[in-house]
Amino acid sequence: MHLDHPQPGPGAVSADAVRPDGTRRALRIGLGGPVGSGKTATVAALCRVLRDQLSLAVVTNDIYTREDAEFLLRNAVLPPERIQAVETGACPHTAIRDDISANLEAVEDLEHAVGPLDLILVESGGDNLTATFSKGLVDAQIFVIDVAGGDDIPRKGGPGVTTADLLVINKTDLAPHVGSDLGRMARDSKEQRGELPVVLTSLKSLHGAPGEALDGVRPVADWVRAQLTAWAA
Repeated sequence: MHLDHPQPGPGAVSADAVRPDGTRRALRIGLGGPVGSGKTATVAALCRVLRDQLSLAVVTNDIYTREDAEFLLRNAVLPPERIQAVETGACPHTAIRDDISANLEAVEDLEHAVGPLDLILVESGGDNLTATFSKGLVDAQIFVIDVAGGDDIPRKGGPGVTTADLLVINKTDLAPHVGSDLGRMARDSKEQRGELPVVLTSLKSLHGAPGEALDGVRPVADWVRAQLTAWAA
């Protein structure tokens, strides 16, 4: 536990919401979800959509490698100095919820090195439906699932599905090929989440026409912009 950064209760913003000079620090948004759900592709698409409007940076988490950070670097979504990798060495949720020290150090280093920043995206390593971020690390959470994991995933619930500030159902273009019912997934998500928002996305432009990922990620980008507006206020 990062003892200098206590964890506020549910619904509160993270600790240390302002910089030493009194200005508001960057908004921190965490992205979690199962392996292969499209978290890194979502981060890449968000960077492409937002980088001309905002000053942003990314922290990635992998257990023993820098694979996700290297993917972002290969695709040149941000300058290299704006991407930091954390090797957790243990279950991914440990580094985003239980002992956030390494991730917190990474986001603070980014603010110091390339700040002031508007937004820092913190991508968890691939985890299960229990993955959630400490409020001492991020201010809002996105949870990404995909249709190839089965259309019963929303119905199964779990903290990631039920409590994340935004639920993303990704890879909707695969639904006809894997037998997933998108309508059912949307209804089950609504039942599990109440008024919390859900968006359905497809980022197939990684293997398709240019611009498809940017169009597909726009609902997520719009939600991020709304969080930034509230944060700035």
